[in-house]
Amino acid sequence: MADAMLQDGPPPRVGPPAIAKAPMIIDTDLGGDPDDTVALVVAARRVPELALVVTSDEYGGERARLVRYLLDLLGRADVRVVAGADLGNSRMWVMDGVCPADVPRQGDDVVGAIEEVCSGAEGRVRWVGMGPLSSLARLQQEAPVLVPQLAVTQMGGAIKYRDPSRAEHNFRVDAEAAIRMLPELGRWNPRFVVSDVTFTPAMEITRESALYQRWGRSGARPWERVLRQHFDRWMAKYPGSMQHDALTLAAAMLWPGVRFVRERVALDDRARMSLSAGGVEIAMSVSADYSAFFAWLEEALR
Repeated sequence: MADAMLQDGPPPRVGPPAIAKAPMIIDTDLGGDPDDTVALVVAARRVPELALVVTSDEYGGERARLVRYLLDLLGRADVRVVAGADLGNSRMWVMDGVCPADVPRQGDDVVGAIEEVCSGAEGRVRWVGMGPLSSLARLQQEAPVLVPQLAVTQMGGAIKYRDPSRAEHNFRVDAEAAIRMLPELGRWNPRFVVSDVTFTPAMEITRESALYQRWGRSGARPWERVLRQHFDRWMAKYPGSMQHDALTLAAAMLWPGVRFVRERVALDDRARMSLSAGGVEIAMSVSADYSAFFAWLEEALR
C-alpha cells in the first residue's frame, strides 16, 4: 500500500517555494524618506533576481537617475531602471545635487520594461510596491494581461491611520490609482504591509542607531556614504526614518517575521482603508517581530 501511494503522484515539494527565486520588480518613490533607499540597497545586495526598478511619484526624472547611480555603486548595472509617472509632488524630495551630472536620464517605457521581465519568467514575478500604485494602474490600463503574473507585496494602506482625515501616504498621493487597483489586485492574492504595523519607533533609524553611525565612519563604502547623506538630509526635518519599505521587502523575500491574516477591506473616495464584510479580500499584515527584523536588516547591510 505504501508503495502504491508513492507511485500515485509526485513527491511532496521540499525546500523554498518557487516564488522565492522569481524575478523581482521594485516600484519605489526613492528620494524622500530614506526607507526606500535602505530597501533598495538590501535588494541589490541580497536579491540576485532583482531585474527592474520602476520609479513612482517621479520628480522630473531625478528619482530614476538616483536609483541608477545607487545601483551602479552597488555593482548592479544589470538592473534596468525606468521612470514612472510624475504626480507633481515636490515635497517628498530631499536629494538635489547628490546624483552626479553624468548619470543619464533613464527611459520611461514602464509597461515595456515590465513586459520584458514577465515574458522572460517561467512563472510569477515578484512585485514590491514601495510607493503609490500609479505604475500598477498604468499596467492595468495598457497591458492588463500582465497583472495576474505579478505576486504583489505592497506597502500601503492603514486601518487606523494616525490622521483619520487622510489616507496612508502611498494611497493618498494617487488615490485614484489605489481605488482602481484594490479590486483588481484582490483577484490575485496580494499582500499589503500596512502602516498600522510599520509606523512604530521600534523600526526607526535615528542618529543614535548603529547603522547610521556606521555609514558615517572613516572608510565607509560609497553606497554607505549615500545612505548617510540621505539620512542627514531627511533628519534635518524629521527625527528619523521608520523602515516601512525594508519590512515590505523582507515580506516579499519570504522573511518569516511578518504575520499576515486574510481580511476584507474597502477604500472610500479618499482611499482611506477600512475593514468591510463586503470588501476586497487581501492578505494584510497584523504584526512583525521588530527586534528580529532589525537583526535581519543589519546583517543584510553589513
